[in-house]
Amino acid sequence: MSKVLLRSGLIVSAMTLISRVLGLVRDVVIANLLGAGASADVFFFANRIPNFLRRLFAEGAFNQAFIPVMTEYKQTRSFKDTQDLIAAVSGTLGMIVTVVTLIGMVGSGIVTAIFGIGWFLEWYNDGPEAYKFELASVLLKVTFPYLWFICFTAMSGAILNTFGKFAVSSFTPVFLNLAMIGAALWISPRMAEPEMGLAIGVFLGGLIQFLFQFPFLRRLHMLVRPRWAWHHPGVVKIRTLMIPALFGVSVSQVNLLFDTMLASFLATGSISYLYYSDRLLEFPLGLFGIAIATVILPALSSRHVEQSKEGFAATMDWGVRMVLLMGFPAMLGLIVLSEPMLRVLFMRGEFGVTEVTAASKSLIAYGVGLQAFMLIKVLAPGYYARQDTKTPVRFGIIAMVANMVMNAILIFPLGYVGLALATALSGILNAGLLAWGLSKRGIYHPSRKTLWFAGKVALASLTMAALLVWLSPPLSTWAQWGMLSSAGHLLAYIGAGAVCYGVLLVLTGVRLSHFKSL
Repeated sequence: MSKVLLRSGLIVSAMTLISRVLGLVRDVVIANLLGAGASADVFFFANRIPNFLRRLFAEGAFNQAFIPVMTEYKQTRSFKDTQDLIAAVSGTLGMIVTVVTLIGMVGSGIVTAIFGIGWFLEWYNDGPEAYKFELASVLLKVTFPYLWFICFTAMSGAILNTFGKFAVSSFTPVFLNLAMIGAALWISPRMAEPEMGLAIGVFLGGLIQFLFQFPFLRRLHMLVRPRWAWHHPGVVKIRTLMIPALFGVSVSQVNLLFDTMLASFLATGSISYLYYSDRLLEFPLGLFGIAIATVILPALSSRHVEQSKEGFAATMDWGVRMVLLMGFPAMLGLIVLSEPMLRVLFMRGEFGVTEVTAASKSLIAYGVGLQAFMLIKVLAPGYYARQDTKTPVRFGIIAMVANMVMNAILIFPLGYVGLALATALSGILNAGLLAWGLSKRGIYHPSRKTLWFAGKVALASLTMAALLVWLSPPLSTWAQWGMLSSAGHLLAYIGAGAVCYGVLLVLTGVRLSHFKSL
């Protein structure tokens, strides 16, 4: 089983790598086009709202509820029953998402007023930046349909993952990035408001992703006619699991949205600084954390259906080792090289030295929580695979309240950096609570092998970070280099850090058996 998980994880990571690299290219193009000014703030706001709802209705709570039930039907019911479940779920989910999408488009002004209250008050009082509220309301009408497309895309991906077809769903986000890059290069320059061209790119990207997975579903004979079936036993089970998971699985997204709302009161550029630093954080998180979580949930669901406690715990152990292997060095690397990374990736066009310095501060703050965010992606499925969505909700509520309290405390002395730090600290709290809950219930205790492994990873990562601090020149030197020279030095330092980390792991006794053997 571990070899299957490792192979699946590598497939998902490879496809995710392509998507994340193109995502960085997309962000570079957007930074060049919009910089970190008012236009960028408004676009990122209009893009974040449907993406937040996507996590609720699609990739987040829905997947965590749907995959365990889908796995149960696939292993214990007939093929026709499985098809019937998909028809019922797609029809019921489709109707709900259609209504939500229409409400969001028609009531975009209300949505903007709720989540961008600072802009709304500026507009209400006829302030000089009232146009932000008006523009955000218009952009939301264009970006909101993305929610409809991506919900069905996520459901299709969940079905394919249940059948072990991980590559398709992992590759699908590539089309969103390509659509937005194309829009930034060819649509936005022809428009008076370039951010509108990007919003059109979001719409087109959602449509292409929606259509891409159809042929693969047809091959599995899972492209069925949707039907409304609110009282279908499978739908009842999924919505029972999904309702509490709507909050529990999306705590980090709720925190980010709350940060956006508070940032609307801060100086222009604050939302953009948080966005660019969050995008760099999402690169390792998606490449390693989400990739491992994608393959581990179906595996854990199967172990639960088989009532294999040892197999369940061993699969959890494997997942924890994998995210520790990648998470800890990625966290320290982001913190140490935050400004050089932002400089090389984004400093061109409208994105200058001031924006790089400002965004690096929030990246460092976010980076503190990277390992915790990765662990959440692995620990939470330990509950969802057992069809327990209530316990993560309780922990999520605690973490969210803590985030709000820390936001209120840290926003005054640190501004937008305080918002990022509060999000990171609440993520650490959430991961700790999830681990404690699994241990208390006797579901999962890290094995001695994993604890020793964690110690070796920490030692190697800290040594790597010390090497990078020693090698990297002062920031004033980075500013004197051209972009090609800066990129070359950055790649050299990353390569040196990777070699140092790998050598130290080998010297401390880490072997392939840690990843191949459960």
